[in-house]
Amino acid sequence: MNVAVGVPERLVVRTAAVSAPDDLVARLPHTHALAWVRHGEGLVGWGEAARLVLPGGEDRFTRAREWLASVFGTAAVEDPLGVPGSGPVAFGSFSFDDKSGDSVLIVPRVVLGRRGGHAWYTTIGDHPEPLALMRPPAAPSGVRWSDGEVNAPRHMRAVAAAVERIRAGHLSKVVLARDLLAVADSPIDTRVLLRRLADRFPSCYTFACAGLVGATPELLVSRMGGDVESLVLAGTIARDADDGAAETLFASAKDREEHAYAADMVRGALAPLCSELTMPEVPELLRLSNLIHLATPVRGRLGEERSVLDVVAALHPTPAVGGTPTETAVDVIRELETMERGRYAGPVGWIDARGDGEWGIALRCAQVEGARARLYAGGGIVAGSDPAAELAETQTKLRVMRYAIDG
Repeated sequence: MNVAVGVPERLVVRTAAVSAPDDLVARLPHTHALAWVRHGEGLVGWGEAARLVLPGGEDRFTRAREWLASVFGTAAVEDPLGVPGSGPVAFGSFSFDDKSGDSVLIVPRVVLGRRGGHAWYTTIGDHPEPLALMRPPAAPSGVRWSDGEVNAPRHMRAVAAAVERIRAGHLSKVVLARDLLAVADSPIDTRVLLRRLADRFPSCYTFACAGLVGATPELLVSRMGGDVESLVLAGTIARDADDGAAETLFASAKDREEHAYAADMVRGALAPLCSELTMPEVPELLRLSNLIHLATPVRGRLGEERSVLDVVAALHPTPAVGGTPTETAVDVIRELETMERGRYAGPVGWIDARGDGEWGIALRCAQVEGARARLYAGGGIVAGSDPAAELAETQTKLRVMRYAIDG
C-alpha cells in the first residue's frame, strides 16, 4: 500500500513572480534539498507539505499520478504565472526495479523556480520554510573510501558471465553496475555536492531528492503542454585533449550497437503515445567535461492529454540502464549484479499540477544518508564487451561523484 506522510486536507498554494535569482542552489537554506537545475535554470525546493512512499509494483507510476491528482486536485491555488513548474510541484525519485520499495514523491513547502525569463516563488501553507540560510554549507571532511557491495573483481566476473549469455543468444544487451562507499567525519551537506556538480557539469541535470544527489546527462522525458522531448544516451568514452576519442567512439561497432538498442526502444515506446515523432537515424556526440556519449535527441507531440508520469512509465527502464530484451535483462541484473540499486538508474525529476515536468535517469549519483554516501556507476554490456574495459568505464563515471564529495 502507499504510505502518505503529512498530507493536509487541502493545500493552500501561492505562486508569485520574483526577480530572477542569480543562483538557485545558493538559495537552499539547509541540507534537506530538492533540486533540478541545468545551466542555472530549473527548480529548487525545501520543506515538506506532503510525501508519498511507494512500495514495489509495475503500477507505481500510475499510483503516484493518482495520488498527486488527489493532492493537487483539492488544493486552493493562486498562480498568476501558469508556466511549467509554477503552482504546486512534486519532486520524485523512483526505484530502478519494480520489486523495490524505495520510490518517493515530495511536495515541498517552498519552491524557487527560474526558466525562460520567468522566475517565481511558490509557498504552501501560512508558515512556509525559511528563506534565509539556517546553516552555511560545509564541505565533507575526513572522507574514507571503501568498496561497496560490488568490488572490482566481482564486477568483472559479472561482466564476463553476461557476455557469455549474450553470445549464447539469451539477450542482446544488459547494463551492469557497481558501487563505492564514502564515509565522512560528519553528516554530508548535499548543498555542497549540488554546488560542485552544477559548476562542473552545467549541461547536465543536477538533482537532489530524498538524499539521492547527482548530475545526470540523460533526459528521460520533458513534457511541456503537448510537446515531449527525450535524449537517448548509450555508448561512452573518456574525453581526451585532441578529440580523437570522439572519432573512436563514433566508429565503435560495440558502442553503436549499444546505442541502437536504446534508441529503438525509445522510438517504440513513444510512437504509440505521439501523433508526431522525430529522431535522427544517426546519433550525435554529446561532449561533457570528462566523457563523450553517443546521443539521439527525440521530439514528439502527444496524441492525447497525458501526464509526464504516463510517459515515464512507458519509457522506464530503457536499454540504456536495463538492457534488451527488457525483462530478460532485468532478471540478469538481479542475478549477476548482486546489489540493491535502490533509486540509482531510476527516473528522477519533477511534475506540476498540469502534468508538465522533466525527468531524467538517476546516473552519476550517490545516495547520501548522514555521513555516508553510496556512489553508483554502470555500463552497457554487449557481445563485444571486455571486462577490464567495462571496469575502467565505471571508474571514469564514479569520478563525477568522487569529485563532488572530495572537491
